[in-house]
Amino acid sequence: MTLYRQLLILTFVLFFTLFASTWLVKLQTTRTFLEDQLESHAQDTATSLGLSISPHLAENDLATVETMINAVFDRGYYYSILLTDLDGKTVLEKSLEVAITDIPAWFIRLIPLKTPRTSTLITTGWNQTGNLYVESHPGYAYKTLWEATVKMTRIFAITAVVVLGLGAMGLRLLLIPLRQVEQQAEDLCRKQYTLQEKLPRTRELRRVVVAMNSMTGKVKQMFDEQSQVAEKLRKNAFNDALTGLGNRRYLEGQVAAGMAGDGTAVKGSFLLVQVNNLQEINQEKGYEFTDRLLQRVAESVREATSDLKNSATARISGGSFAVFLPEATEDDASRTAGNIAADFTRLAAENVGFPENVGNVGGVHYHQAASLGQLLSLADRTVIGAASQGPNSWAIAPLSSEPQGLPQGEQEWRQILDRVLDSKEIDIFSQPAVESGNLKQNMHLEIFARITLAPGRMLSAGLFIPLAERLRRVSAIDRIVLEKALQLGGANFPADELAVNISSSSLTDESFVAWLFAALKDRPKAAPRIVFEFAEFNAIQELGKIKDFAKEVKALGHAVGLDHVGQSFANFGYLKSLQPKYIKIDRAFTNELKGGDSDSHFFIGALAGVAHSLDILVIAEGVEETGQYRTLCDLNIDGIQGYYVEKPMPV
Repeated sequence: MTLYRQLLILTFVLFFTLFASTWLVKLQTTRTFLEDQLESHAQDTATSLGLSISPHLAENDLATVETMINAVFDRGYYYSILLTDLDGKTVLEKSLEVAITDIPAWFIRLIPLKTPRTSTLITTGWNQTGNLYVESHPGYAYKTLWEATVKMTRIFAITAVVVLGLGAMGLRLLLIPLRQVEQQAEDLCRKQYTLQEKLPRTRELRRVVVAMNSMTGKVKQMFDEQSQVAEKLRKNAFNDALTGLGNRRYLEGQVAAGMAGDGTAVKGSFLLVQVNNLQEINQEKGYEFTDRLLQRVAESVREATSDLKNSATARISGGSFAVFLPEATEDDASRTAGNIAADFTRLAAENVGFPENVGNVGGVHYHQAASLGQLLSLADRTVIGAASQGPNSWAIAPLSSEPQGLPQGEQEWRQILDRVLDSKEIDIFSQPAVESGNLKQNMHLEIFARITLAPGRMLSAGLFIPLAERLRRVSAIDRIVLEKALQLGGANFPADELAVNISSSSLTDESFVAWLFAALKDRPKAAPRIVFEFAEFNAIQELGKIKDFAKEVKALGHAVGLDHVGQSFANFGYLKSLQPKYIKIDRAFTNELKGGDSDSHFFIGALAGVAHSLDILVIAEGVEETGQYRTLCDLNIDGIQGYYVEKPMPV
């Protein structure tokens, strides 16, 4: 029961006690007064009537005596008038049955009135002739008592309604700070740090609010410090301090993760951006000018790749920058390289002192797994070829040993995707994420989508989803995958949750969103819950949209998760507002644990601490070796996923 109700009930009880006490005292006082009045009325009648009839009684004129008694009895309101001689023998008697109307019988039974019988001695001279007894009728007294009781009760009832109404309003206003403290505590449980700016005037409530504000501020400070430590560790280990891009180590991890195709084909592009004559510029114009030039080149690279999902940019040495574009088409790579080169031309024209030939861009487009060394080697040769074409030029070359068989253009991809959508020929695979402390306990099954171009030639979602987004077919593909996932379940199903990756672009399709929410509402309670996974990069780009979506699915009993966390260099503060069920650490970081790199240890441990402070589970992707697993257990990871547990299997 709330404090508001308790105080309101206490107020009502106190008022009722006061009313009952006052009502009883008033009732008893009125009752005593009326009984005294009845006695006085009877005594006065007996005395005056006795004096009136005494002369006639002395003459033994009973007829006159009876007439006088009848006149008094009929004119007054009496229960009985009795005249006796000295021996107690009845001479005359008049009586009336007590019949009280318009008053409830229970009231008469509950509150009886005493009707005293008074008497007077009738004398003639010095001689005693008889006794006269008079008893008043209680009808008028009951009527007066009933009316007084009803009036008093009505007044108290009206007063009670007014007092309780005003009391309720007053208590509601008085307890507003407490309700705000309650909301503040609930926000704190949800890892939302709200403060009460307006302090209550009541000293006790003010102290509670001040203490709550202080505690909230300290908890927020602890989270911010923990988040800053994790971000600092990541920047120290994977960032280039001058440009803010990734470093060579970051690039190595991203390339290794991007080339892991889980048995399916991989494709993408790799660009090498080379600033020309950096050493000479440094000697002629100094470090400050050189640093400003490198920062401006990094900005060009960053802007050119801002609309490409899962892109990784890095500065790998003095004037060498790399752009890794997993899942990108050759058109994407050409457009990106062209934008960088065009910006170099503008840079030379707009900035006095910058060289006319800022740099060149060379790229590699691949359709098979390749090492970073292979990509750098071919990209370096391509840069040399681009430099021969003139200042600020670019070139793209295919990886020489790539196999044929993948679609080459948008038209061919459009035909393939349309065929897949018409036939719904999307294969569903699953891989479990298990608890780190119990590898036999599934946390969820992650669903993967693949399409088959030819027997033995299967493409993962990473290859065709980017094209589907560009060709505006991604929501239709997501719907087919979800329809198949929603059919999974049963008595012996190995998990209570299914994780399904969907594109943030699908959330802009109103018909898709309407269908999805309707399907979730009709989903049986016993069926596995759905966790909708978004890549960290997409979640940051579309944070508001995904927050609204997460709120809706949580209300329906499902959840949202993030994968590839750590791939972007975003501030971890977004976790506080989004509150996903779990995050999955990008495999680029877990891969480094194979070599026992201490920086990755610190970063993963700090990230786990930030997530756990928000009640978010942490799962490591791409776990393949026992050493990785043991290290992750030491880092307090909640779950693992990868070949160490199980390969993706057809559903």
